[in-house]
Amino acid sequence: MTARDPFENPFGADDPDRAAIWEMLVPRDIDAFVAADWSAVADDFISDNFTAISGHFQSDPDGFDMAYPHLEAYRDDWLRQAQDFARQRDAGAYAGDPRSGIFHATRLEEIEITGDAALVRKKFDGALPRADGTSERMNWQTLYWCRKVGGRWKIAGFVGYLPHVQDT
Repeated sequence: MTARDPFENPFGADDPDRAAIWEMLVPRDIDAFVAADWSAVADDFISDNFTAISGHFQSDPDGFDMAYPHLEAYRDDWLRQAQDFARQRDAGAYAGDPRSGIFHATRLEEIEITGDAALVRKKFDGALPRADGTSERMNWQTLYWCRKVGGRWKIAGFVGYLPHVQDT
């Protein structure tokens, strides 16, 4: 079995819709997060009627909540997380290249498309080594619903921060 290149889009030119969704949700999202640059991804969202649910890493849906009732709430939390990550990175908290670590932890291989709507499963399973010898575990998944608007795929909402349980 050949090792998967985490930087390479697994969807080819013969599958442009899935390739475009992967580009939006993997490299563009990771690069924007690492740079704490919301403007790099702002146009990837449909602001009208955007909603997102946080699972808070719990398996019981009773613990889920509508953490992001509108895009501005998600943007503010995304920026808070990205800026905290950047401060830690800039302070030397991470060993090696955390961007590469995020790519290696990210899997986006399942995209269900029906017309101009898509259900996308993005999973994280890995760890970012820290300078103190510990690591920051990345183990969750997000289910995005996307829509094709004006010929371009965009995020309409998601259910995120769900536990990611590996099959054994």
